[in-house]
Formats: sequence, structure tokens, C-alpha cells
Amino acid sequence: QVQLVESGGGLVQAGGSLRLSCVASGRFFSIAIMGWYRQAPGKQRELVADITSSGSTNYADSAKGRFTISRDNVKNTVYLQMNSLKPEDTAVYYCNADAVKITLYSGRSSYWGQGTQVTVSS
Repeated sequence: QVQLVESGGGLVQAGGSLRLSCVASGRFFSIAIMGWYRQAPGKQRELVADITSSGSTNYADSAKGRFTISRDNVKNTVYLQMNSLKPEDTAVYYCNADAVKITLYSGRSSYWGQGTQVTVSS
């Protein structure tokens, strides 16, 4: 199994910055994709950004130019640097580990963290 623990959320004024971290722990062989999703009240969970183990990144249009995702494969950690935050970025941010192989020969599974609140005040 894989456990994901997020940190770094909080309250920030519009225009400010936050850095989210997510550490994956447990027994696993590989994690192909790690990403960040968010869910605002009354809205569906949406992708913010994700990154493959080789460093290829993918961003939602709302995140392009303001957010940067990075990954440390040695530490099994993914980061999300968020700059120029806007009130509409307010949401619970969830870490996701996708295409996880517990062993070399196992199938692939997806795991979620418990979420961290990001609140941007105007």
C-alpha cells in the first residue's frame, strides 16, 4: 500500500505564494505519475498539474504560468509551487499517485492523500 501525506496549505492573501509538498510512503515498486488535484466547495475535483517519473509535466490552463510542479524521485515527494495566487484558487488540494506498481509484476493502482486546505483571501 501507499500512503500520501500532504503539507504546506494555509491562508494567504491574493498575489501571495504557497508551496505544497506530498510524500509517498509504504511498500511499492514505482509510481509513474504524481499529481495535484483540487476541489472547491460545490465543484468537482479537477486536475491542477501532474508529473511523470521522467519529469514530463502537464498543467491545467488555470495553473499555467503561475504554478510549477516538481518531483524528487529519491524522496518520493512531489511539490507544487503556487505563485500569484487568486481567490479562485481556494480549494482543498489533493495529492495523487497514479499508475503505482506495488511489485514489478503487479497491476497499477491509484492513491489519494487526505487533502490540504488552501485559502486565498482577496
